[in-house]
Amino acid sequence: QVQLVETGGGLVQAGGSLRLSCAASGRTFSMHAMGWFRQAPGKEREFVSAITWITSTTYYADSVKGRFTISRDNAKTTVYLQMNSLKPEDTAVYYCAAGFRYGNNWKRIGSYDFWGQGTQVTVSS
Repeated sequence: QVQLVETGGGLVQAGGSLRLSCAASGRTFSMHAMGWFRQAPGKEREFVSAITWITSTTYYADSVKGRFTISRDNAKTTVYLQMNSLKPEDTAVYYCAAGFRYGNNWKRIGSYDFWGQGTQVTVSS
């Protein structure tokens, strides 16, 4: 069993920044990747960013490239999402996910095995 807890969400003006954190606990020894997805009201959940745990290979959605940066702290089993130049269209609930299988496309929802409860990010115009 793995538990994921997201923190760092909140209200920010357009052009501002937020940093999200996701702490993993439980049986994390074989974890291969962690990712961030988001879901706006009335829309489906979409990929934002991901990072592999050992090699730190990173992936980004085209909509956030150049603005968001994903990183991880192996000692703390925590992944971060630094979000800069935020836009109103970034408003969503942001979910952290953890994957435990090899050879996956980490941009796909189905590649992940555990999910956090989400943290709200609201960007005002």
